[in-house]
Amino acid sequence: MDSETPIVLLLTERLRITQLPPDGAARVVAYYEDNRAHLDPVSPTRPAHFHTTTYWRTRLAQDLEDSRRDLALRLVMLPRSEPPSSAPVIGNITLTHIRRGPLQAADLGYGLDYRHEGHGLMTEGLRAVCAHAFTTMGLHRIQANHLPENLRSAAVLRRLGFTVEGYARDFLRIDGRWRDHVLTSLTAPERAG
Repeated sequence: MDSETPIVLLLTERLRITQLPPDGAARVVAYYEDNRAHLDPVSPTRPAHFHTTTYWRTRLAQDLEDSRRDLALRLVMLPRSEPPSSAPVIGNITLTHIRRGPLQAADLGYGLDYRHEGHGLMTEGLRAVCAHAFTTMGLHRIQANHLPENLRSAAVLRRLGFTVEGYARDFLRIDGRWRDHVLTSLTAPERAG
């Protein structure tokens, strides 16, 4: 990433939501390793070397390049109470498949460390990222999909104002099989003329 493209940093009351440079790979590996049993059953199949620092060094560099090219924005959540250089990764939020032109949309994905569930952190983080997407990034529509049985995810999206738009059968291959998903979206608030 060149010096003209700053790393995104969003601050909330309890969170620092940011991009990590490649030297943050070990923190990302620790997050995914600690949450393997929690996140893997609701995530697409991951590459064999997903839980390695080599993979994440490369991936974090690519994430910065994807952001620079306006293709995707992949962020991690860090507790604001700890120093940014050593704070553990406690969640991730991604805006992928950014489409410009008349659509101005992106797909939203997210995950939270199981030890931090039930405290409103994901709602807090997603609220900040959605605001950033609508204002700074100029997006109009954010789409988010979840497994029908993922009631926590459904509740978070409902709290943020996402509207259910449909139900997609065999939508995404998760844990080795095609799974149905509930389709939701949020559009940018109308701006006064």
